[in-house]
Amino acid sequence: MTSDPAADRDERAGDADGWRGDVRVGVHAWTGGGPPPDIDAEGPEADPESVARTILLDALTGQARSRKELRQRLAKKGVSDEIAERLLDRFAEVGLVNDDAFARSWVESRQRSRGLARRALAQELRRKGVDDETAQTALDDVDPAQEEQAARMLVRKKLRSLQGVDQAAATRRLAGLLARKGYPAGLAFRVVREELGASDEDDPSDMMGP
Repeated sequence: MTSDPAADRDERAGDADGWRGDVRVGVHAWTGGGPPPDIDAEGPEADPESVARTILLDALTGQARSRKELRQRLAKKGVSDEIAERLLDRFAEVGLVNDDAFARSWVESRQRSRGLARRALAQELRRKGVDDETAQTALDDVDPAQEEQAARMLVRKKLRSLQGVDQAAATRRLAGLLARKGYPAGLAFRVVREELGASDEDDPSDMMGP
């Protein structure tokens, strides 16, 4: 009995439905458990849709990406808009492309690793092609107390390099650091003022000029 490639593909995609968001399982489902097609070996004879699918899987393995990023990756590789949108829709159906999940993951990761505040995170998500509504939903999960604590940790870390700097200059540098990380001015100056005060209490000579 002859196998129907389209049916086989849909069956593999159905297997991935139970693992939405798990790229590794999704990759396994799409490729049927085997390696991706050897595009270099097939050269110009390679099926355009298979080539595009492999490009997407390679881009997603080990890292989530927004739909816009994936669309741009396909365009750079010469994939037609028609094939790109069809595959992106299919990948979205099985959970491999999900801007909601991407935005939440990006916000959590960037806040933890870089101490970014909501304003800076919103700008990054916009550059990634995430729409404002989706971005706002992810940003709503940011705990204000956690955001303030992240600001304090940034200030405390920077204070180590400001020994011997007078308080006015230290205030400007620290407030500038927080501004670049997306913190509003009111929060930034309050945190800086409080952390400088705590530093002075620990060692009154720390922030004194020569």
